[in-house]
Amino acid sequence: MAEALLGPAEIRELAARLGVAPTKKLGQNFLHDPNTIRRIVAAAGLVAGDVALEVGPGLGSLTLGLVGAVRHVHAVEIDPRLAAALPGTVPAAHLRVHNADAMQVRGADFDPAPTMLVANLPYNVAVPVVLHLLAELPSLRGGLVMVQKEVADRLVAGPGSKVYGVPSVKLAWYADARPAGKVPPAVFWPVPNVDSGLVAFARRTPPAGVDRRDVFAVVDAAFAQRRKTLRAALAGWAGGAGRAEKLLVAAGVSPQARGESLTVEQFAAIAAAAKVSPSGGKLSAIEGEHEEVDS
Repeated sequence: MAEALLGPAEIRELAARLGVAPTKKLGQNFLHDPNTIRRIVAAAGLVAGDVALEVGPGLGSLTLGLVGAVRHVHAVEIDPRLAAALPGTVPAAHLRVHNADAMQVRGADFDPAPTMLVANLPYNVAVPVVLHLLAELPSLRGGLVMVQKEVADRLVAGPGSKVYGVPSVKLAWYADARPAGKVPPAVFWPVPNVDSGLVAFARRTPPAGVDRRDVFAVVDAAFAQRRKTLRAALAGWAGGAGRAEKLLVAAGVSPQARGESLTVEQFAAIAAAAKVSPSGGKLSAIEGEHEEVDS
């Protein structure tokens, strides 16, 4: 596998041959370090029977590492030139390239169904993509993604952390996440001005008896005004501060607490309490699943 991986010279030659210049709009920073590729593949915890889903394969650096580790690889690439060129760089029968926007794909687009997400994600869409794929692909048992270090810290943060927020809670709905290491800027072309972080996650059973959209509406409302107590922050969502307090008490949560101190199970308990006691104000069904970072 070592001989097949792409180094800096191969990446630049391939880009020049294809007439590809990395763009900030698509968040393109191409990996060119074979050791980093081996590290990502090893850290992902893949087994031979896995079906890997890669988003943003670019010039194929990570794809080359993945095809040697699993029985099938789905590569979703939004850039038509890169999508067309990928089979030539990675001539594997068990690779299927999808020229598509990862935010638009659905489970029916993949056969066989993906079991692991392994990707170097564009920084500007990393969190929305992860949440969308976990929602649309229940077949995913876990994954490993490389994202901006700041975003990685937020994804793995627990209650009480200064960076715990919307991405932390929403990922926790789907999976248990943990940090899996740092990646320096020098392994990319062009070199980004930020460090990257690896986030590993394993699918978990979400809280029972409540709809995800209802829980995410509570999460969005709680962190929209994160410096306020939940009694105040949830007033608009609940239809008044008084009703918010009643729902919080019913859920076993202190009205004086702040969103940054709650687990996903506690947010679910608040949403469940609202379903049991629907009278009062109108609850807003905010669709905020695709927040990348919270304020």
